Amino acid sequence: MSSNLKQTPLYQTFVDSGAKIVEFGGWAMPVQFSSIKEEHNAVRTAVGLFDVSHMGEVLIEGPEADQLVQYLLSNDTDQLTTEKAQYTALCNEDGGIIDDLITYKLADQSYLLVVNAGNTDKDFEWMQQHAQDFDAQVTNVSNQYGQLAVQGPEARGLIQEHVDIDVSEMKPFEFKTNVSCFGKNVILSQSGYTGEDGFEIYCEAQDTVEIWDNLIDNNVVPCGLGARDTLRLEAGLPLHGQDLTESITPYEAGIAFAAKPLIEADFIGKSVLKDQKENGSKRRAVGLEMIDKGIPRTGYKVYDLDNNEIGEVTSGTQSPFSGKSIALALIERSEFELDKEVLVQVRKRQVKAKIVKKNQISK
Repeated sequence: MSSNLKQTPLYQTFVDSGAKIVEFGGWAMPVQFSSIKEEHNAVRTAVGLFDVSHMGEVLIEGPEADQLVQYLLSNDTDQLTTEKAQYTALCNEDGGIIDDLITYKLADQSYLLVVNAGNTDKDFEWMQQHAQDFDAQVTNVSNQYGQLAVQGPEARGLIQEHVDIDVSEMKPFEFKTNVSCFGKNVILSQSGYTGEDGFEIYCEAQDTVEIWDNLIDNNVVPCGLGARDTLRLEAGLPLHGQDLTESITPYEAGIAFAAKPLIEADFIGKSVLKDQKENGSKRRAVGLEMIDKGIPRTGYKVYDLDNNEIGEVTSGTQSPFSGKSIALALIERSEFELDKEVLVQVRKRQVKAKIVKKNQISK
């Protein structure tokens, strides 16, 4: 593993705990603490804790912050009110997804954009480049924040015990600023990447270890990137760099809800996305469930039963919860039909699978 990798404030804590550390997006991150299966199942049945401090944060403020944020992003940011968040895409002129991200409206003309770790520098440069025509400041504040994700059916009750606000009615993509969590000032967001109820805590970087330790002392299971990946894949949530790329549009990727090309305001990629909304895209994301034995992996080709290539797997794994081999794939739109059988090229053999809904959580 390279010695040049970035480290979150919790790196030494993970080394001391014996977690298995891997390289991810230029960061040294824990892939697992106990086992991926144990961690995955803890989140599905109880509560787990993830360090996601490697995620990037970009602050956009100024008299024309509203206009700049809308110009950069594919969703309708005019619908955002203070302390509301929104899932969206940063698109290029062809409608391809440079990154997917969460936009937090902190106040009037003030936004925090939370981007994927491996894309932070690229995203920041793109935003700065396009900010030149707007009276707004774009600042990379990633080093100021730690970020922890508390996920699972018991997450809400646990969080309630350790914050000074009522979280019982908080809905997805709502957040609160200036929340006291274990005596530390945090942003508390009702969000996550697991398909479960959960919260994400944004704290000052120097407070990350103390909040983590306090949560672990409350019998929360520490979880690594391995379980984070199997959980999101089981829930049908896309990963940038695999299911989302600069050559895949929101309509192809199955995140059309994050694209609003019919709004009056202009944004980058709008014309291509408007055409796809009105006329359809040639490809679409689907879920796959393997019928025969074999684990589908990224890049494996997908064929119809007449052996015509119709697409490829973008993410695949064996679900730790159900034991089934599952995948997300990008196929020709004309081939989509739920329960339709297809073939996946797994190494030197073709194995049968069926097209299913992307969300494959089964309890």
